[in-house]
Amino acid sequence: MKPIAEIAESLGLDPAALIPQGHYKAKIPLDAIREDGKRGKMVVVTGITPTPAGEGKTTTTVGLTQALGRLGKNVVATLREPSLGPIFGIKGGGTGGGLSLVEPQDEVNIHFTGDAHAVGSAHNLLAALTDNAAQRAQVPGFRPERISWRRVTDVEDRALRSIVTGLGGSANAPLRESGFDIVTASEIMAVLALSRDLDNLRERLSRIVVGYTEENAPVTASDVNAVGSLMSLLRHAILPNLVQTTEGQPVIVHAGPFGNIAHGCSSVVGDRLALGYADYVLSEAGFGADLGFEKFMHIKARFNGLEPSAAVLVATVRAVKYHGGVAVRDLETPDEDAVRRGMENLTHLIGVVRATGLPVVVAVNYFPTDTQAEMDIVKRGCEDAGAFAAVESRVFGEGGAGGIELAEALIQATEGPQPEISYFYPEDASIQDKVLALAKTVYNAENVSWSAAAQRTLRGFEANGWGALPVCMAKTNASISHQASLRGRPSGYTFEINDVRASVGAGFIYPIAGSIVTMPGLPGSPRALDVDAKGNILDL
Repeated sequence: MKPIAEIAESLGLDPAALIPQGHYKAKIPLDAIREDGKRGKMVVVTGITPTPAGEGKTTTTVGLTQALGRLGKNVVATLREPSLGPIFGIKGGGTGGGLSLVEPQDEVNIHFTGDAHAVGSAHNLLAALTDNAAQRAQVPGFRPERISWRRVTDVEDRALRSIVTGLGGSANAPLRESGFDIVTASEIMAVLALSRDLDNLRERLSRIVVGYTEENAPVTASDVNAVGSLMSLLRHAILPNLVQTTEGQPVIVHAGPFGNIAHGCSSVVGDRLALGYADYVLSEAGFGADLGFEKFMHIKARFNGLEPSAAVLVATVRAVKYHGGVAVRDLETPDEDAVRRGMENLTHLIGVVRATGLPVVVAVNYFPTDTQAEMDIVKRGCEDAGAFAAVESRVFGEGGAGGIELAEALIQATEGPQPEISYFYPEDASIQDKVLALAKTVYNAENVSWSAAAQRTLRGFEANGWGALPVCMAKTNASISHQASLRGRPSGYTFEINDVRASVGAGFIYPIAGSIVTMPGLPGSPRALDVDAKGNILDL
């Protein structure tokens, strides 16, 4: 690795302005953001609907960054911070793989610069202040049973999903039912990712709803006088983090909101900063294009001047076969018919991206078990579906050298004027109309049904003046539908909304389709067991 000052200097940042966090990572002050002058081209990296086999979206993002660097481009990757829970659970690390890594990968994956700890501390401080205010009747009509704000931890722990707090008598009050979510599901994490500056951070924090009075009026973080203390915990966490790729290109890793509850994208300040210095900014969006890409466009880009010039959609032959009905254990067996069947998912998502007006470059991440015939079916299918190009990527095994053709295709796709962006719904459309537009365009549903409880809740949100907020759909990442078992391109079905919640501080309404878990549980053989005698995690 190069000293972090060299990485900053290669980008055009003043090394003296950095706030070093050791030799190889640093925080960047917000006053380094350039509001005027140079603006690079934003590229959003998304993917096929995820499969248990893994597609390598982060690996591709990092490898493509390295390839663009080899072609003489000044390029920055902007990524979410990995979540500690999945690192010790089933997923493992979130810093790429092979010869396309974010370094120092062990530090980025564990603790990093403390941002997740700051978010968790702020979230739980707000919970304590809210409990105290309700117990002491400091907000008229606000009782403990009307609190909606839960606590968080960054460990996967199913035993904390539903709990009772305040046991042991009045000295430990208030007694109430509650639960824990994982830190990445915290609204404060989404707020951190979407805030443009410190003033905007304060404004968003003040709007967070922690409960309701007996008259159903919202009680906010401002009402319980928590905003100042939250700011004290988050004023350094909002500063973007600078690290590097395996080949020495700059990477900004900052914020880590959930992709199937929140918007699943790295920070606004990180992207804004990178665009002022780089020719290209590759910003990864979580999960498939039906989640991360759609939310990037309607929640992050639309309101922050971050409209992309193109999209890279990551796929694999194995993922296509999975959506064609092949079991995970059989993905290494050649099956051209399954590839043809599974292409429905990939071509649908190409169409979703193209519907926004963006050119799509498909990166087909190579695996050694792929046959040339299978690869050809995927590439031809993508081009027939309107992709600008479909290119085989070998960045895992070859680093930047394995992504040169992909980088050249991306450069060609972004030549010329900025595309005119089309959004799937007007900003002032009702929540129900926004959901219907997404259901038909993105999830390929025939119609939408709302449970009676969700309709009642939505009417309350509209009465509170939240009806014009964008929609951030909470649904499974394993299907374009709300049912994880439906692979490929399900059609002719009803998209079912069973609940709806508001993240007013983050600035979106999130309807819940299907069953969503905000606190994962550990698998039978968690990654936390894969540690050597010196405490190094193996196979990140």
